[in-house]
Amino acid sequence: MKGCKYGTHRVINENVLPQPAIKVNNDMNIYDNEVLINVSALNIDSASFTQIEEECNHDVEKIKSKILEIVNEKGKMQNPVTGSGGMLIGTIEKIGSELVDKIDLKVGDKVATLVSLSLTPLRIDEIIDIKPDIDRVEIKGKAVLFESGIYAKLPKDMEENLALAALDVAGAPAQTQKLVKEGDSVLILGAAGKSGMLCCYEARKKTGRKGKVIGLVIDDNQAQCLIENKLVDVAIIGDAKNPNDVLQKVLRVNKGKEVDLCINCVNVTNTEMSSILPVKDNGCVYFFSMATAFTKAALGAEGVGKDVTMIIGNGYTKGHAEVTLNALKESENLRKIFKNLYV
Repeated sequence: MKGCKYGTHRVINENVLPQPAIKVNNDMNIYDNEVLINVSALNIDSASFTQIEEECNHDVEKIKSKILEIVNEKGKMQNPVTGSGGMLIGTIEKIGSELVDKIDLKVGDKVATLVSLSLTPLRIDEIIDIKPDIDRVEIKGKAVLFESGIYAKLPKDMEENLALAALDVAGAPAQTQKLVKEGDSVLILGAAGKSGMLCCYEARKKTGRKGKVIGLVIDDNQAQCLIENKLVDVAIIGDAKNPNDVLQKVLRVNKGKEVDLCINCVNVTNTEMSSILPVKDNGCVYFFSMATAFTKAALGAEGVGKDVTMIIGNGYTKGHAEVTLNALKESENLRKIFKNLYV
């Protein structure tokens, strides 16, 4: 039997796509145009994991229970508060008859899915381990990839956990590469995080000598790391929830001028105005953070009279997996940091 390429046949009692659906069918008997994955790990979206961790008072057993509760109730890993998911890695177990020889996958391939867990039918049989420092959940389970689902085969010349860490945020550096122009001034909020560092690297490549990349971080250690590894031109320390403070610090290091582009990579709420205020009229704000409230952003920009283009953090752009993995191959400094943190 063939299902809808976008997975609507898995939605239960609603006429919607799988991502906004309250519940999806996570029966692992696949349709002819689906792929079955034997899952080894979930990388939970940072905003989602932070919310769950805080709700569970950082208790690992409670975090496990919460994740199981969500998946059992919804048939997918979609945080009911943030609405976001994450991604997974696993091994191809079965390919539907309609897709055999039509996609570049074969049984046994190791892959990372590049579509959100918020729409992916998932069954968790056992949670083996929780790694809160890197938002990772090691499991025994299975998942379904729809015909329209995007994925990346894990590279053989790179450690699995290193590739997973980067691919988890692949949309951010690839979108940065598209948005940044030579000579731009760029502000990156959450610059010392996983997506932030990749964005810093791509932004510095594109701005050139005449541009400037400013990274906002939360402490001296993060600032020193970014400077020492040449990921930013300037690091400023501040609270991304304090827009006036962020604005003043940006103006101080940018010759009194607002920036051309701001990229928001934080994993906490209420940072919309810190992204908007420092950007000049006709500039651009890219909200990669899934903690963004887009109503706050739209009304906030209107309220302060800012004529800026605001872009939703689409986690997909063509070639984003290649862009991200190439960044780790090109930059020895970036690769060392990611290995230290995630491998």
